[in-house]
Amino acid sequence: MARMAGTPGTPRVLRAMNDRAALDLLLEHGTLSRTRIGKLTGLSKPTASQLLARLEAAGLVLATGTTAGRPGPNAQLYSVNPAAAYVAGLDVTTERIRAAVADITGRTVGSFRLPTPRRRTAGNAVEQVVQAVDGAVKAAGLSRGDLHRIVIGTPGAFDPSTGRLRYASHLPGWHSTSLLDEMAAALPMPLEYDNDVNLAAVAEQRLGAAGGHDDFVMLWNEEGIGAAIVIGGRLHRGWTGGAGEVGFLPVPGTPLVRNVTKANNGGFQELAGCNAVLRIARELGIEVPEASLEDAAAALLGTAAALWQEAEEGGQDPAGPYADLLRRCATGHAVGLASLVAVLDPELIVLAGNVTVSGGEPLRALIQAELAELAVPRPRLVLGTIHLHPVLSGALESALATTRDEVFDTSR
Repeated sequence: MARMAGTPGTPRVLRAMNDRAALDLLLEHGTLSRTRIGKLTGLSKPTASQLLARLEAAGLVLATGTTAGRPGPNAQLYSVNPAAAYVAGLDVTTERIRAAVADITGRTVGSFRLPTPRRRTAGNAVEQVVQAVDGAVKAAGLSRGDLHRIVIGTPGAFDPSTGRLRYASHLPGWHSTSLLDEMAAALPMPLEYDNDVNLAAVAEQRLGAAGGHDDFVMLWNEEGIGAAIVIGGRLHRGWTGGAGEVGFLPVPGTPLVRNVTKANNGGFQELAGCNAVLRIARELGIEVPEASLEDAAAALLGTAAALWQEAEEGGQDPAGPYADLLRRCATGHAVGLASLVAVLDPELIVLAGNVTVSGGEPLRALIQAELAELAVPRPRLVLGTIHLHPVLSGALESALATTRDEVFDTSR
């Protein structure tokens, strides 16, 4: 929460704390009566009435109807005013920019997808971000000036000392040292950037498999391998924003790659990434589908998982090339995770991204068993549950958290 004005314990600060507690309850429950808010916050009926009147006057809550079908008089219901603030989130890849706008309650009210050419200049990158934002804003029936904050997710990370995007040489047009200044000039509002995997982890923490966990690692496997590290409930980004760029991690079983930033590949990516899945499949004589690397790898692991489950349900030990594919991919995942576990000792590991998640429970269980033999700590492994646009969901959640702190601070 933003720092409150005034001295702690003064009536102004206490009122603001009660206001925020009531707003958080309304976000959680959707609608509540004055009596219910009083019970949940421990406030008296007169104080709850004053609170709701204050929030309604400030445009933060709305009277939305009355209770019905209960003994006694109907009670007025209240909800958070969705128009109190709007935020936008963007998910940037080499192929497209996906944008969405959400109201303060978290409901997505507009979205837009902009296909992008692989080669573009810094100027074009700015133009395309603006076009994607405007497309989502228009779909929401709003104007750009209605937005309180924008969060943009990209591969790699912007170095805080130079403002330059690092660890993502495959994203052309995003590496100019003036890019952030140009973006700020084009979109003069609070504008934040974060690594795409970090934002997917935010989505898992607030909406998915990592809910209630303050220490976890999320391993992301799609076009590339990356990780998000959450310690004490906060993302650990590292000195240059490169914490979690584990695709470059040297691991046994792969050649030692030097000058990894120029090669844009490395050990763990070559051992367990989508290219590794295709290589192992070919070695096992499995036909590789004609699709992008990511989609082909996901399809292969999805087939392998289905066959594995079919064998187990039939009381048989999984066998054959697809079973071998699953086992070898599990070993590749576990080898890299063993290094992370040895350093971080996380409470939980979330396996996310289209490639790994396609392997389902069979792949997860195999990775868990392999990791138990390679590492002393024994974190629990779970599959990610945010499958629909996780990076975009995380960008919106990140924007909403900061915006709510600002908009809901009634002490100012």
